[in-house]
Amino acid sequence: MSFISHFFHNEKRAESVVLVDIGTSSVAGAYARYVEGELPVLLYTRRFPVEMREKESPERAMLRALQILGTTLIREGAPILSRATGSGSANNILVSIDAPWQTTSIRMEHFEQKTPFVFTKSLVTRKLEETNIAVTGKLLADESIVGTILNGYETSDPYGKKVHRASVFVLSSLIDEKIADGILSVLQSMYHTKRILPIAGSSLRYQAIRRAFPHERNALIVDATGPLTSIALVRKDLFIAIVETADRTADRESWVDGVTKELTELAKNYPLPHTIFLLAREPEISSLQQTLNAAHLGKFWLSDNPPKIVPILANHLNGLVHQTTAASPDLLLLLMTLFYQHRAHDEKM
Repeated sequence: MSFISHFFHNEKRAESVVLVDIGTSSVAGAYARYVEGELPVLLYTRRFPVEMREKESPERAMLRALQILGTTLIREGAPILSRATGSGSANNILVSIDAPWQTTSIRMEHFEQKTPFVFTKSLVTRKLEETNIAVTGKLLADESIVGTILNGYETSDPYGKKVHRASVFVLSSLIDEKIADGILSVLQSMYHTKRILPIAGSSLRYQAIRRAFPHERNALIVDATGPLTSIALVRKDLFIAIVETADRTADRESWVDGVTKELTELAKNYPLPHTIFLLAREPEISSLQQTLNAAHLGKFWLSDNPPKIVPILANHLNGLVHQTTAASPDLLLLLMTLFYQHRAHDEKM
């Protein structure tokens, strides 16, 4: 937690950030510019496929693609950043890492005293430091507070209030330590900044979607952007549960069976919202939506109204991120841009 706070402790009104998205099939990068009070701007984006050579591991192929991406960002993107801002240097690097190299989990931490106490950010920081559990071979890259309850009521502005009891929902990102070391080594060899934040891709996308659709207080988020599909349940603006399910690269019948199995388990413990946000790469998202619609998911809601499946498209973020590059909008990079804007703002509060 202290690392994250240090990472975002930057009082400048404007900053440039390198965004890096890492998956098993492709890697992408961008230069984003943030000016206080304005929409974030994507100045340059580029995506490369991860192409495996004979007898090469997926990890090695990914790192090779990352090296190519980094070289291209510096050769092509940095001059564009310099022309737009007067400097080709970035303040920070945000790195989103996907399965199978990351896992995301959620837990609750409780605070209670007999006499009233002031609920503060430092109190939460100390609690998270005390409850951190080291996992062999895993890097705890990020812990995000994604919901707070004070005296039994959910609130989005919790700090500084006097309470008897409080609870926070903590979204944790664990990343394979060797993979994280390899990624950081590549990026540190190219960029002077040491301010590099790795985060699990699923955690980042969940939080960005909540920012993009703030009025949907109850929703399921089905993330099928990577080889594994994960499902997050949001109720009354609070992240309640996260599960991982079927391999998206398997046949569609096996995939939808895995999704329905996890929905069955969630429905045993929670009423399910009627809105399902579907996140996938745009060439696949239409067919995945059709597959889910054909699965007759309404049986989990015990009503005549089937759930509404909302595919998340790049144009949903048009009013939240401004892109100046002529390249086609990249949904995952747009979500990264949105995540960083709000996360940096929250950390400065």
